[in-house]
Amino acid sequence: MQLKILRRSAWFAGGVLALALGVVGVFLPLLPTTPFVILAAACFAQSSPRLHDWLLRHPLFGPAIRDWRNHRAIPPRAKTAAVIAMVAAFGLSLWMQLPGWVLLAQGAVLLTAGGWIVTRPSGPRA
Repeated sequence: MQLKILRRSAWFAGGVLALALGVVGVFLPLLPTTPFVILAAACFAQSSPRLHDWLLRHPLFGPAIRDWRNHRAIPPRAKTAAVIAMVAAFGLSLWMQLPGWVLLAQGAVLLTAGGWIVTRPSGPRA
């Protein structure tokens, strides 16, 4: 029983953290909101049905969560924001003159993640 409570608490804490990052991303252009809100919904589905339902009904966050859940789709605006954030992060790394191996690793991860994001559907399939 205690393990179940501990697991549920961990999911809840992850949901709160992801939602907080998503909310910050609304105001900070370099932090994409959509992935964090989708993650928060997944965490709350495991820990708090009330918060999960609230997120699904939320006028700002709900549509992105439903698009992902129903169609595995990422809205074009979210894709653009994510790619801009990735380019900015890599640009900052270049400006900071990080070692070549760091730039190579970061570039590989960002290219992989960016490629995955831009190849997701943008909405319901026709």
